[in-house]
Amino acid sequence: MELIVNKEFGGERPLYCRRGLRLEGVTIHAGESALKETADIEADGCRFEGKYPFWCCERFTVRNCLFTEGARAALWYSRGLLMEDTLVEAPKMFREMEDLTLRRVRIPNAAETLWSCRGVTLEDVEVEKGDYLFMHSSDLHVNSLKLLGNYSFQYTKNVEIRNSVLYTKDAFWETENVTVFDSVIIGEYLGWYSKGLRLVNCRIGGTQPLCYATDLVLENCVLESDADLAFEYSDVRADIRGSVTSVKNPRSGVITADSYGSVILDENIKAPADCKILTR
Repeated sequence: MELIVNKEFGGERPLYCRRGLRLEGVTIHAGESALKETADIEADGCRFEGKYPFWCCERFTVRNCLFTEGARAALWYSRGLLMEDTLVEAPKMFREMEDLTLRRVRIPNAAETLWSCRGVTLEDVEVEKGDYLFMHSSDLHVNSLKLLGNYSFQYTKNVEIRNSVLYTKDAFWETENVTVFDSVIIGEYLGWYSKGLRLVNCRIGGTQPLCYATDLVLENCVLESDADLAFEYSDVRADIRGSVTSVKNPRSGVITADSYGSVILDENIKAPADCKILTR
């Protein structure tokens, strides 16, 4: 493997189509596509300032690096990424990628990030301004994610989330086969139009959660007092600890809680209209 130490590059494609490079303390200045079409790259302690440095890459490792705001859209159309202990200030990162792992990564400006990716693992990742995070992605394994941003996980499939704190309205819309364990989810209109959404040992806040859902499951969950008008037109099996502020027109299934502020079953309820609402 060729070693490049403490060098600076800029302009158009300075390391284009290279194979087997290790970069230590390297700075990529303003320009475009510094490492496009590369493979078997290691970057440690590097600084990326220019646009699109890692496009169409395979098998690359990024550790202890910084992607400044100017390095927007830095990682697209690539596969086989391991990123650790890195600060990503640039937006629109990680698009159309496969087989990527992020560990101890902080992304403070994560607008439109992680779109249409497959085979993603996140561990101890912090995300801010994460609007539309993960849209159209699949096969996600997430542990200890701290997320601040709206419209997350929309149109995702085959997702497992554990030990996370998510402040995000309109999350999990039109998802399929998503399970969330031991997490906090705060935000309005959670999980609308989802299929196979399962929440286990979770705390849920925000108005009108979990409506229009199919095969919805809650196990040992808590609904905050602002989580009102829940389950409208959903097919649901829910075991809820504590009180539910209000339930409105669930289609079918069973809901069990310690108490209810109100249960609304009106002329707009949809067939089969046979959901059992039970008190523990």
